[in-house]
Amino acid sequence: MERTRREFLGDSALILAGAALAADAPAVLAAPGVSWPIGCFNRPWTRWPYAETLKGVKAAGYAITGLLTRTKEEPFIGADATPEYLENLKGAIAAAGLTANLGALRSQHDIPLEETIKGLKKEIDNAAFLGLKYVITFGMANPAQVDHYYASMAAAAAYGADKGVQVVMKPHGGSSGASEAIIAGIKQVNHPNFKIWYDAGNIIYYEGKDPVEELKPIVQHVTGFCAKDCGEVKGDVMIQFGAGKVDFAGVFKVLKSAGFNGPIMVECCKVGDTPEATTENARANRVFLEKVLAAI
Repeated sequence: MERTRREFLGDSALILAGAALAADAPAVLAAPGVSWPIGCFNRPWTRWPYAETLKGVKAAGYAITGLLTRTKEEPFIGADATPEYLENLKGAIAAAGLTANLGALRSQHDIPLEETIKGLKKEIDNAAFLGLKYVITFGMANPAQVDHYYASMAAAAAYGADKGVQVVMKPHGGSSGASEAIIAGIKQVNHPNFKIWYDAGNIIYYEGKDPVEELKPIVQHVTGFCAKDCGEVKGDVMIQFGAGKVDFAGVFKVLKSAGFNGPIMVECCKVGDTPEATTENARANRVFLEKVLAAI
């Protein structure tokens, strides 16, 4: 039968519309994933000179590193770091083609509060010199020193705000154990420049609790993530991701729902007999995280 021009145009429009929908379907159905920056701390390479750390972090495919675990040779941002040391450290990181984003605070809480704060300010000054965005603290295990600790962190947070350095605390047992204790600490510090870097592995290691559920009450305070796996209370954390019980996908979904945008810093991997073997394990943990992030 002969078709009218109007019928032909109508059928053509339907075909084109269907084709457009089909073309759009994969984008609609596919998981969008996230592309949060992933870096690596120095912790896996501490048995070797720091030059091996820089080489290993770069070779493992990272562009960002963090100064987490100090050694006898590397005070990092410590109050005892000399100007010459800091200058050389800054140059070595840049020469390796890396950017450092974090340094670890060391604070003493059995001395007058003014002395503690003075030391923290010096460490924050050192972090600012190195161009770090964050300094991390680990809570307080001694109940008698908790008030002193949080009073000093309030002063550090205020000072860090003026220097462009955020003070962050990670779950580490004691006053920074499970979410309830962390919330109490946030309230006690009471400063917007005091935030949380979540550590799902430590929730298992110190508390034996579900990292996904413990994240939910504090997720709005989280500005970074320390990546490690763990299988049980006081279990080994220098392991490959996926070998323990951390539900990385579940944790990342909660972070994503709160608008988190990284960074994620690999803290642990299996330490090999050589720096090169350790580097390969650090690379594998990066690839693991990238695959998880692509699927959430």
